[in-house]
Amino acid sequence: MNPADSRDTELRPQIVVIAKEPVPGRVKTRLVPPLTPGQAAALAGAALEDTLRTVAQVPGVHRVLALDGAPGVWLPGGFTVLPQRGGGLDERLAAAFEDTHRLWPSPIVLIGMDTPQASAGLLTEAVSLLAGHDAVFGPATDGGFWLLGLRVPDPALLLGVPMSEPATGEIQLRRLREAGMSVALMPCLTDVDTITDAIEVAAMAPRSRYAAALAGIGAAQ
Repeated sequence: MNPADSRDTELRPQIVVIAKEPVPGRVKTRLVPPLTPGQAAALAGAALEDTLRTVAQVPGVHRVLALDGAPGVWLPGGFTVLPQRGGGLDERLAAAFEDTHRLWPSPIVLIGMDTPQASAGLLTEAVSLLAGHDAVFGPATDGGFWLLGLRVPDPALLLGVPMSEPATGEIQLRRLREAGMSVALMPCLTDVDTITDAIEVAAMAPRSRYAAALAGIGAAQ
């Protein structure tokens, strides 16, 4: 491989999954009750595995996991694992962009672990949109966002945005536009916060590990 080929490989766009290790009592606590902490963690683990395997299907990208915790058997090959840093979610999101961009200075699409229905096609589209836009934004039905892509990450775009609130997505999108960025919008998806969300998302991805995990729990009955 000559230097030009190596440089092209390094500057491939990136997809980052920001996630927590699926440990009972630390993930999907809003599902408890009706689920037990162990059931909620199992559901979170299935959603995370689906998300990672979907990212693994996207061609021509670096794959990164920004993880709070330790990797498990749910992690497929081909991912670079970075530890999360920061306090609030806004700080951890900003750090994930910053740390990943330090590895490879190329455009970044970031998603969470709560939308196992997201397809490889959607993620491929988001990566492609960054070629002609400064940012890509995927709103969520709860008022947040499920995807954020930045051609050139800047922590100031995220720091101070109130997270997990009904206006989070609106505020974040306004922050991008006020910075003079061109923003491409992705479809609005439901992320899993409540048991109603969990059942809805399972119906959207009936062949997923996530749907099988929920069916096994019996919450979808």
